[in-house]
Amino acid sequence: MHAAVLLLVSGFALASATLTHAAERAWTPLFNGTDLTGWVQRGGQAKYRAEQGMVIGQTVPKTPNAFLCTTRPYTNFILELEFQTSPGLNSGIQVRSECHDHEKVVELGGKTFRIPAGRVHGYQVEIDPSDRAWSGGIYEEGRRGWLKDLKDNEPARRAYRAEGWNHLRIECRGSSLKTWLNGVAAADLVDEVTPAGFIALQVHGVGDRQDPLEVRWRNLRIQELP
Repeated sequence: MHAAVLLLVSGFALASATLTHAAERAWTPLFNGTDLTGWVQRGGQAKYRAEQGMVIGQTVPKTPNAFLCTTRPYTNFILELEFQTSPGLNSGIQVRSECHDHEKVVELGGKTFRIPAGRVHGYQVEIDPSDRAWSGGIYEEGRRGWLKDLKDNEPARRAYRAEGWNHLRIECRGSSLKTWLNGVAAADLVDEVTPAGFIALQVHGVGDRQDPLEVRWRNLRIQELP
């Protein structure tokens, strides 16, 4: 009996180790750490570069929002990354987003949205260094606007670090989109409008402002889900 129990325990331990190893292998870097292979810029003319294991986006005056987009779409996934932005520079992470070569007209909630050719649109997980502190909220770029802000989530608003790096976790599973900022639950949204699309790193337009501002991302990794 003792030997049988030991065999059973060993079997469970082996199975657990195998599952853990498989889960670790499931994480894939979204950025290779050295260059922008696998990414394409759309929208404005902000400057993007790879430097010391980071993607760095730098503002350019008199240009609209810019987006560094993955060259392939994603459907269900967990995305984790760290970010740091200059004070005063709004930014965001696009998920399940789109961009078309022709104008597109869509009807949503009884409203008509006319999306110009070349306009990036879709879910955006906000990076907001302002006093409002809605980092981790979900905004829809180029279409419906705010879908889930943080005005009623004080713990998530307090979780933002004005100095140093912030960690974001984004989960997209079917119609469910959830975010965590530095381990604190931020947004929980159910929406079925866009089931798949690219991921993108935004540099927000700054109008005529001449001094360059920067937003940085690192440790970008993704785990695709069934």
